[in-house]
Amino acid sequence: MYVYLNDRIIPRSEAVISIFDHGFLYGDGIYETMRVYNGVVFKLDEHLNRLYRSASMIGLALPKDTDAIKIAVYETLSANDLSNAYVRLTVSRGRGPLGLDPDLCKEPTFLIIAEEFKEYPKAFYENGVRLIIPKTKRNFPEALNPQIKSLNFLNNILAKIEAKQADAYEALMLNISGKLTEGTISNVFFIKDEILCTPSIECGILDGITRRVVIELATREGITVKEGEFTKQDIYSASEVFITNTTLEVMPVSRVDDRTYEVGRVTRLLYKAYRQEVKAYVADVRSSGPSIWGYSE
Repeated sequence: MYVYLNDRIIPRSEAVISIFDHGFLYGDGIYETMRVYNGVVFKLDEHLNRLYRSASMIGLALPKDTDAIKIAVYETLSANDLSNAYVRLTVSRGRGPLGLDPDLCKEPTFLIIAEEFKEYPKAFYENGVRLIIPKTKRNFPEALNPQIKSLNFLNNILAKIEAKQADAYEALMLNISGKLTEGTISNVFFIKDEILCTPSIECGILDGITRRVVIELATREGITVKEGEFTKQDIYSASEVFITNTTLEVMPVSRVDDRTYEVGRVTRLLYKAYRQEVKAYVADVRSSGPSIWGYSE
């Protein structure tokens, strides 16, 4: 296995980051995860736009421009001979003396890891997964803006611990006002009164790229979408629930706490539409011919 560290491809065994890296010491950094289908990174531009937004919001100067990052991503995929993969791109503040001052770090650490994507169990999509609403609340946006896709994940980890203790797949967090937000790694949707509902950005969530695609697909299919504030009672009384992210795509939910759900028509429709959207996107990129940020034969 090879990784891309700072400015070159190196074997995994040689990839070393300093113990004084502020990403390790303080969680000071950002990241993106991406899915690769048939040699094409899905929604690469959208992921990089969000990476730059996150960097800007924490005052972090990225060490590469967009095209250089694209090249680095595809070089990493090529080095590992991967066509269906999971890519994690991480940028930390970098190495520096102890202390919170960002100016202590003179150069960011830039890392790309690409691994073969392992499909989720078919039973997850056929039967759905279980969620809980944990005691852990979502970070207050004015304290840590969720639009920053940061390395600071302790809030999510605490909720994930609760989910594991309850033998659940995911935890769906509430904000301090008791409104639904998002899972530890996912956005949530549910059907109520024939309307597709999902918490709005203002509730304190990350604007997931898969979330955006699903909203667009639902609108295209003539499904009414409502982004707003919802309570746990709203989701308890829903007829269908599903979660989304880059790797899960559209994952049905069979249970939230003690409330159970069928894998319904809308969930199946949007899962199929999402897969068709991916197929069309990949075909469009490949039709333009081989390129370093498209694919290689």
